[in-house]
Amino acid sequence: MKKVILLTAVILLSATTFAQAQEELTGTVDVTYQSQYIWRGFEWFGEDGAILPSVDLDLYGTGLGLKVLWLKGMGNGNNLMERLDFTLSYSNTLYEYETYATDYQVGWTYYNFPDGLSEAGAASSDLQEFFATLSWPEICPEGVVPSYTVFRLSNVEEYSSSNVYSGFLHVLGLGYDLPVEGLLPDTPEQILHLSAAMVYNDGVNGADHDWSHAVFGVSTGFDLGNDCTFTPGVYYQSSMDDSVNASDEFWCSLGVSYVF
Repeated sequence: MKKVILLTAVILLSATTFAQAQEELTGTVDVTYQSQYIWRGFEWFGEDGAILPSVDLDLYGTGLGLKVLWLKGMGNGNNLMERLDFTLSYSNTLYEYETYATDYQVGWTYYNFPDGLSEAGAASSDLQEFFATLSWPEICPEGVVPSYTVFRLSNVEEYSSSNVYSGFLHVLGLGYDLPVEGLLPDTPEQILHLSAAMVYNDGVNGADHDWSHAVFGVSTGFDLGNDCTFTPGVYYQSSMDDSVNASDEFWCSLGVSYVF
């Protein structure tokens, strides 16, 4: 009940803020399939794929965002690991129009397990995560965007079956949008979104305190009309710490989104 009260209070506070704004409510509805779901470097459903439906709202141009995501495994016996993720965030920019302009986002995510690992007898298996991201879109003249994200994961209840999850993650990222010749006849130009990230695991899930893995990805969007986009992507994880993942991983994603 405390969790429900806290979440309700946060949402009501957000509603009070954005109700005074003049912007319209906008957002994105998305359904993505992943051939394998890798979370913070860990295999979440083993080798099984996952479906990730989500709704991501921009709350009336206030900088506040609210996202709800359902994580559903494709294989049998995955129901205890299925999640509902609720994320409240705030985004803005510092030093706009300067070379060192800094985009930032701070937020909080509540990981709810509806079928619950708590069925094993613990008080709760739910988790929460505080995060902050900084990125510098203008600092590199060639268009490379560096970023840094810190996550703090912890248990919601003092006693939980998932105490081992508590810890920090530090992510150093690079992003670059590469224009290439259009892949479809009616598309003069295609943008490939390239990404790379190095992750330091500071105790999450009982892992060693070390650089745990690197992730490389490429994705692109195809306009389907009527504000719908089809986005395929491929990703590769180089695993460097056996306490997180003993093997390298490769997966693909297929997503369809609608912007309103």
